[in-house]
Amino acid sequence: MSMLDYCLDEGGKTWKGFSFIEDTFMDRNYVLVLPKEGTANGKWILKTEYFNAFPEVEIALLNKGWHVAHINNVSRWCPDEVTETQAAFVGHIHKTYGLCEKCVPVGMSCGGMQAIFLAAKYPETVSCMYIDAPVVNLLSCPFGFGKKTAPSMTEEFIAARGMDSISILSFRDHPLDYLPRLTAQDIPTVLVSGDSDSVVPFEENGKLFADAYTAAGRTLETYIKPGGDHHPHGLPDISPLVAFIEKYAK
Repeated sequence: MSMLDYCLDEGGKTWKGFSFIEDTFMDRNYVLVLPKEGTANGKWILKTEYFNAFPEVEIALLNKGWHVAHINNVSRWCPDEVTETQAAFVGHIHKTYGLCEKCVPVGMSCGGMQAIFLAAKYPETVSCMYIDAPVVNLLSCPFGFGKKTAPSMTEEFIAARGMDSISILSFRDHPLDYLPRLTAQDIPTVLVSGDSDSVVPFEENGKLFADAYTAAGRTLETYIKPGGDHHPHGLPDISPLVAFIEKYAK
């Protein structure tokens, strides 16, 4: 069974009109979606999580000759294994398919957390990134020490990471703890969030990222949606996101 069975086009041979390759790497299934024949430019997106969710930016870039890749994760809550696998996967895609040495992570919600960890720990794998309502502060999401979040997410995190509401208080491996390391790299980032996000509150998460980048004088474009909740991700007009990625991708 294909890892894409739930989201393939009718007939089961394309995704959003594009051909794809499926294979395994480090015992994880992955997919590489291909641009139309004769258009490939060697650049590529790593959709860190939720492969089929809100794919408008990916589709726009596929139409411009980009590739789009995703590798299945053991957990969306990003234990170290996820970041290490993604970093190795970037090298695999470069060596196996001849694509650029650096990818552009596109990360939404928990996928934004994954993108931050990848860029901070393995900056040599990332040229720029697009993060959307990213989880930056685990005390906020999933634990809800500020605005409350869904108990089911807390239970899922505890199962994945082995920490509860007591041990998380002394935990020092949040995405926010990597912001000094990340800002030292100056990886251009475009950030999108709703100012009324009830799942990953902006002021407790994305704002921390934006403040750190701004204070360090780093390259950041921020789009805050008035009244916007966690979904939908993206913007009504995605052209600024596509333009940012095209400008800074290497």
